[in-house]
Amino acid sequence: MELKLQLAGDSPPLSVIAAAKIAGISISLDPTLSSGSPPTLSLSNGMKLQGINVLLRYLGRVASVRSLYQPDAFESSQIDEWLEYAPVLSSGPGFEGACNYIDGYLLHRTFLVGNNLSIADIAIWAGLAGTEKRWESLRKSKKYRNLVRWFNSISSGYDAVLNEVTTTFVGKKGLGNQLATKPKEKDQKSLNPNAKNANGDVAEKGKAGSRPTFEVDLPEAEDGKVRLRFAPEPSGYLHIGHSKAALLNQYFAEKYKGELIVRFDDTNPAKESNKFVDNLLKDIETLGIKYAAVKYTSDYFPKLMELAEKLIQEGKAYVDDTPREQMQKERMDGIESKCRNSILEENMKLWKEMISGSERGLMCCVRGKLDMQDPNKSLRDPVYYRCNPTPHHRIGTKYNVYPTYDFACPFVDAEEGITHALRSSEYHDRNAQYHRIQEDMGVRKVHIYEFSRLNMVYTLLSKRKLLWFVQNGHVEGWDDARFPTVQGIVRRGLQIKALTEFIHDQRGSKNLNLMEWDKLWTINKKIIDRECPRHTAVIEQRRVSLTLTDGPEEPFVRIVPRHKKYEGAGDKATTYTKSIWIDNADAEAISANEEITLMDWGNAIVKEIKKDQDGNVTELIGVLHLQGSVKTTKLKLTWLPNTTELVTLTLVEFDYLITKKKLDEDEDFVDVLNPCTKKEVAALGDSNMRNLKRNEILQLERKGYFRCDVPFLRPSKPIVLYAIPDGRQQSFLNFSLHLLKGG
Repeated sequence: MELKLQLAGDSPPLSVIAAAKIAGISISLDPTLSSGSPPTLSLSNGMKLQGINVLLRYLGRVASVRSLYQPDAFESSQIDEWLEYAPVLSSGPGFEGACNYIDGYLLHRTFLVGNNLSIADIAIWAGLAGTEKRWESLRKSKKYRNLVRWFNSISSGYDAVLNEVTTTFVGKKGLGNQLATKPKEKDQKSLNPNAKNANGDVAEKGKAGSRPTFEVDLPEAEDGKVRLRFAPEPSGYLHIGHSKAALLNQYFAEKYKGELIVRFDDTNPAKESNKFVDNLLKDIETLGIKYAAVKYTSDYFPKLMELAEKLIQEGKAYVDDTPREQMQKERMDGIESKCRNSILEENMKLWKEMISGSERGLMCCVRGKLDMQDPNKSLRDPVYYRCNPTPHHRIGTKYNVYPTYDFACPFVDAEEGITHALRSSEYHDRNAQYHRIQEDMGVRKVHIYEFSRLNMVYTLLSKRKLLWFVQNGHVEGWDDARFPTVQGIVRRGLQIKALTEFIHDQRGSKNLNLMEWDKLWTINKKIIDRECPRHTAVIEQRRVSLTLTDGPEEPFVRIVPRHKKYEGAGDKATTYTKSIWIDNADAEAISANEEITLMDWGNAIVKEIKKDQDGNVTELIGVLHLQGSVKTTKLKLTWLPNTTELVTLTLVEFDYLITKKKLDEDEDFVDVLNPCTKKEVAALGDSNMRNLKRNEILQLERKGYFRCDVPFLRPSKPIVLYAIPDGRQQSFLNFSLHLLKGG
């Protein structure tokens, strides 16, 4: 069904348009109403509805996902309250007061009403987005953390459609003229041919659940004839930036039915080792990269030495003994080296000294004779060969000279039949050098395809800087969950499927962007939530006993699903007892005679609250009220039976290693180290967690998602669970620690 929305061109109803796109309802626009007129929706039967809130309720009711306008009478009334409240965001004096109120309301909530997105969320989101710079300035501040978390969660969860809404409609005064002049593109075009629906899926070409991919092509690529290489240096572990290169190479290899090889660029023996080779291969396998062969640049050292000598004899290269710092300055200033025009005999003599590794040879390097006046400084006689007496991890002490990456890569690419070399845009200025060197060598030209380097906020990707953290004991190793290495992020709980989707969503962009981790973790959450089992934990410190006076005299057990919507997760045994444990934070929130819901059991009424001399809750007394409705209770609490079967847990949460989103060019990362990057909280868990396996993903209900790092070994050794960020929730550990400190 396609509906027609009449609106005033100078004030498009942002919430109505956003709701239609999220709900998957096609709407055409008619911006012909006079300024100040309420929006009108024309139905296919000729009937009309008028007014923003009326239209929102209608769209919520006809949406295929009922949660947009809750069928429950109480929750739908709560939604109505928020719809009536939303206009205060457009009133200048009341804006910050409204932000403050909503921020407090969202402290323990993911959505405004219930557990799913509703038109209440859409109305408030639109109210904030519509204020443009006013909200954006507050969003960048730390004033309303809960509100910003909620806003970012919705924005990232439905980024494709909401970005289109804000780009098209926010701040577009005189929009009526714009729409009227493009009736075929805007007025009559469905608002959501590829919109995410309320399930978060994308309907692409009529296929629900499919996602867009980056539709980019390699120059002059032919099916079955494309050969690519992923060429890491074995001087560290693969990190998230390298992952983009690896996954892009695989994407193109599959797209063109071509071949991908892995080649280790092992030209610097001082930094490289077999340990790194082994771990890089492990990381490549983790990423799911399918490669035809493993190669090494060192396999081509004999040919590269012959080629260097040939270029010297042809006058296309020379040996230079200029000190390194002076050489760098001369290159910057376009000054030719005193050795540039040395005779062939002198060059060959010094080349032999380099090969032998003599004291004289160690002072020299081989440089290409390109163009010292070229504005592109990479063409100003780059270094081709250097002396290095360090033993090589594969071939030992056979060589004293090693080619630079700039010299080896163009040759080996051509020699191995690579058709397209994928390089990040940081190498852009060196692309001309790459092709000039191939030309001087007389080898086949290889196409270069550029992509943007993946940079993440609060993250260092330099292997030198990551090595510093390892060597100085700030992390446990290259697989530490705080590290951006493949092993680190997987240990944190990231699924490779989420990383692949995150990379593919960038559509092969060549723009340099600083990406937010929240978006990646939001994708990850959608993947793990579908299948990961549910378990229960209670923070051990200051936990509170709730005695149910009419509870079971003898414990009994029920077998219940580990995931109510996914049978594959299996079953678990839940024990029901007269005395149960609940979190201190939950106990502090309960009022005397309040009816609460004990999840997976039913309702209970708390009759008595006991406190110590400082006013802290120490014990609760209550009765079961299993006939009560869960819809009438404010608090839905997790709990554990007070038995000896419980297991001990250590819940671990990590923070960024640095405190600044992006370092300035000359800034030292040591100056912005985060002093506290790891927090641990002791907890108790249900007895079923004895069966958890290492790396298993689970959800602790009302606490978030976790990965099992250390499974159950013996009662005296706790199970270690790593918290997995989900891109939206407040840190459960920060909240728990805050309460335990009396905050």
